[in-house]
Amino acid sequence: MYLVIIILNKEEILDDLLSILVELGSTDATIVESQSMGGILAYRIPIFAGLRLQLGGKNVYSKMMFAISDDKEIGKKIVHLLKDSGIDFSDGIGRIIVVKIESIFGEPQFPDLE
Repeated sequence: MYLVIIILNKEEILDDLLSILVELGSTDATIVESQSMGGILAYRIPIFAGLRLQLGGKNVYSKMMFAISDDKEIGKKIVHLLKDSGIDFSDGIGRIIVVKIESIFGEPQFPDLE
């Protein structure tokens, strides 16, 4: 089993990414609102205000997605399917990290749609 961590800087491709995860068999992903460390430093701590120039108006907010997969190659497959959709994941869109899981406890909770 593998933990897939996706840091998504471009929220406009969120729907595409969710569709790809479902296509690859992952239906229990968790999505969390997040903010870059650089953004926090640049706007909240005066000594790091110079970082604002480095950020150059870039979005400091992102989405973090956590999913479980049996597929070691899921990261490569996500990037490939995004590319097939015309989305180049290497253009600062985000990061995909795949980590081996030793054990998992508990079961995912799905919403009751009735």
